[in-house]
Amino acid sequence: MGLLDKLLKENSQLSKYNGDTPTINPLASKQSKLHANDTEPGYSLDGAYKSDVNNDYVAYDDGYANSIPQPSILDRGTKYTKYSDVPPEVGARF
Repeated sequence: MGLLDKLLKENSQLSKYNGDTPTINPLASKQSKLHANDTEPGYSLDGAYKSDVNNDYVAYDDGYANSIPQPSILDRGTKYTKYSDVPPEVGARF
């Protein structure tokens, strides 16, 4: 019995989809606002579009409880635009 036959007959404890291709993670698509929205910063920079990102996160089920990444303090809209500008007490949050 080949590996594929075994997987199809007995399923897998290691794969939520038993070897099938899972649905595309909405946060990995071009429509995702996780990283950017056209030329505007997305959620991961300043926390914008939190509800959109959260809805996309909830819509994707990969069998794991993953946390949505926290927004960065290195935002184009703040005084911290490069890492060397971040004071040590703030940098400790990284």
